[in-house]
Amino acid sequence: MAVKEYTFEEICREIKEGHFAPVYVLMGEEPYFIDAIEELLIRHVLNDTERDFNQLIFYGKDSNALDIMNTARRVPMMAKYQLVIVKEAQSLNKIELLSHYVKSPVRSTVLVICHKYKKIDGRKSILVETKKNGILFESKKIYENKMAGFIVSFMKQRAMDIDWKSAQMLTDHIGNNIGRLAKEADKLKIILGENASTHITPEIIEKNIGISKDYNSFELVSAIASKDVLKANRIAGYFNKNEKANAEQKVLSVLFNYFSNLMICLYSKDKTERGVMQTLNLQWNFQAKDYLSGLRNYTAMKVFEVIHEIRLADAKTKGFENSSATTIGDIYKELLYKMMH
Repeated sequence: MAVKEYTFEEICREIKEGHFAPVYVLMGEEPYFIDAIEELLIRHVLNDTERDFNQLIFYGKDSNALDIMNTARRVPMMAKYQLVIVKEAQSLNKIELLSHYVKSPVRSTVLVICHKYKKIDGRKSILVETKKNGILFESKKIYENKMAGFIVSFMKQRAMDIDWKSAQMLTDHIGNNIGRLAKEADKLKIILGENASTHITPEIIEKNIGISKDYNSFELVSAIASKDVLKANRIAGYFNKNEKANAEQKVLSVLFNYFSNLMICLYSKDKTERGVMQTLNLQWNFQAKDYLSGLRNYTAMKVFEVIHEIRLADAKTKGFENSSATTIGDIYKELLYKMMH
């Protein structure tokens, strides 16, 4: 019989409905989802009057598996459940010993093991037993090329609608840091108030989060893809004058990713919109627009040269083969010229 793998949304829904597993092992690189599930369990397993006697928190570095197991086997006091949370479980010595408890967990205990920033070795029996008797969840990082799509669904869960360009602007601003995304989403929810369900546009992002709707990496890529020299240089000039914007937009990283993907498209058989979307595993046709422009305006040899020039520019921004007199603006100006000529 196949063991069910739970998504983050499914776990959250079950908790909100009052259906608790006796054991949760939450592990992986992305701390946001682990923290969110832990927080939800704290809010829903016990009420305020039950919490004093029935919520116990251990920290991996200062705890041992035997004490955790003995605590988990206790009977709750004047409550249906007791909640036992192991924070920073990645620092717990001999975590594998917990498998003895997980093999036969107490149904009146909800044991939550938070193992952040990495997975537990898949060969350890604690994972095998958790799959049988509880919920095992791997919290994975969202790749940056998937982040805009994630932002759309993330906002929708918070009753906010966001367009593709706005989502891409946020991606350029925060990368794949979901913790920062949550803070920005909360800020927008508070600022917009009753209008939070309205469509979030680039103008709203610019006004409330401080990202320019016209001068960002998204627009720079679009200008370079279509070989709009004037627009590209105008945006690069803005980054040069605004040091903070330049740092947050991660310009060279964004350009490198775009041309690396464009190279893949150039060697794919199907160069239609649908083909590009399938080749790069894109979710919306909006994402394919700049690649289709790039296919019309760049050859494979030119893209190869551009990628090399981006690497050289990156080295120069870090001080390699670069005189102190050369500014970031000079580096961008030279790079853009070599890209589009």
